[in-house]
Order: sequence, then C-alpha cells, then structure tokens
Amino acid sequence: MSLQHPIEKAEALIEALPYLQAFRGKTFLIKMGGSAMEDPDLVAKVMRDVVFLEVAGINPIVVHGGGKAISAAMKEAGLDAEFVGGFRVTSDEAISIVEKVLSNEINPGLVRMIRDLGGKAVGIAGTDVFLGEKMHATDAQGQRVDLGRVGEVVGCQLGQMDAAHRAGIVPVISPLAAELATGRPLNINADLAAAALAKELRVAKLVYLSDVPGLMKDPSNPDTLIKSVNRAQADELLSDGTISGGMIPKIKSAIDALNAGVRKVHFIDGRLPHALLLEIFTHGGIGTEVTR
Repeated sequence: MSLQHPIEKAEALIEALPYLQAFRGKTFLIKMGGSAMEDPDLVAKVMRDVVFLEVAGINPIVVHGGGKAISAAMKEAGLDAEFVGGFRVTSDEAISIVEKVLSNEINPGLVRMIRDLGGKAVGIAGTDVFLGEKMHATDAQGQRVDLGRVGEVVGCQLGQMDAAHRAGIVPVISPLAAELATGRPLNINADLAAAALAKELRVAKLVYLSDVPGLMKDPSNPDTLIKSVNRAQADELLSDGTISGGMIPKIKSAIDALNAGVRKVHFIDGRLPHALLLEIFTHGGIGTEVTR
C-alpha cells in the first residue's frame, strides 16, 4: 500500500503545529448560524471541530442562532415572520416561542452533540449572560419602527461562563438577553450578541460560521473571495458598496470587536465540512479574516 496518503495526513498535522502552539490557552468565540444549522451532519462536524479545539487546549465558546427553526415554530403557531432592517419583529407571544425554540431545542441539541463526541459542554441561557435594552429599527421609508421584544446588548454577566471555562467545559449560549428594566427576555441578533461577548472577553478569535464563503467582491461569484482585509480596508469596502445586504452588520460588528481588542475576526462557510479547522489550522485558510 502506498504511503503517500498517510504522509499527507502527517504533513497536515505538522502544518497545524505552529497554530496549536500559538493558540493553546486562548479563547475563541464561535457564532453558528445560517442554513448550515439545518443539516444535522454539518452541525455534528462543527461540534467535532469544537471538541478538537477543546482537546487541543483552546477555550471555545459557542453562541448560536436559530432563525429558521424560530420561523417554522412561529408559522406553526399561526404567526407571520416579519423583519425590519434585518431584525425580527418579536411580539410578546413570539418571544415565548423564540425562548422555547432556543432553550428547549437548539441549545440542548448542540450540547448533546458535543457530549456524544466525547467533549464537555453546558448550555447557558443568554438571559444569564447578556443584559439588554429594547431597541428600534428604521424601515425602508426611514420611519422608526417598534420591534417589540428585540434588544441590544448593553452588558455581559460572565459568572457562569467563567466557571465553565475553569472546569474545561464548553459554554453554549443562546442569543437572548435579560432586559435591564424588567428582567424579561429580549430577542438579540446572534451576530451582535457574539460580537458583544467577544468584545467583553477580548477573545483571540471571533469566528462567524454562516452560509456564505466570506467577503466577496461579487456575492454571486465565490471566486472573488477576499482572503484578508484590515479594518481600514473593510471600511473602504463598506463605503464603496462592495459589502452590502446582510454582510453590512456583520462587518460593522467585526470592526467594532477589533476596535475593542479582539485579535482577529473570521467569516467562513459552515456548509463546508470542518471549515473551522481548515480556517484556523492551515496556512491559506478557507474564508475571510479581518485583522487590525
């Protein structure tokens, strides 16, 4: 039998070695979202990557979304999904559905996957981590719109998460916040929740796993992927319209996180098996990195 294939495997491990050495003991915050979360096999591969990080001595934190599952549950309850400026309008009735889907389905499912793969994980309700205040949005006509029980993060409580990390356990956190004035839950955009926590912790890496390859000069052509940009270049791409649509708040949150002390932000395609490991432990990576 040819030795070429085993040698290639060994070379991949050697390529990963300097990254393993550099990142041991560092904290990575991984935001999971998009259509990649709809395929259980892909989700399991991401969770295996998270277990790999844990075993390698890296401290991963997972913040997850749940948009499509929430929309399906709302439809089943006879509620229409309405979005303004990328935010889900969330009534009092809808917030109970959001909380149920996130806390009873998605969060424990991810925790169970990590445990089944031999890792250690604990689910933490976002209301035990994020403090929020209600926010409004602006519609296409420039009118101010009440989003209902939708909020923005104004602070983080780190006690449960820090305890999990000290015990070598991966925290898996839902995108909900406790409203400062009432303690009631607020629906938080998962990208913004992840960025807020990354800023608070000044993590080594903030990784957005979604359903696009990264930043592209032409969103319809994956061959135009931009491998690396710094903050100034990202601002230019925003100004000239290269970055548009749903990527705008992601890039703005990335720049905000870098300004607050996060070392690097990555945008990668969660539909690609083991995208997390390929981005972090190979020389070329597979997505876009945003640096200071």
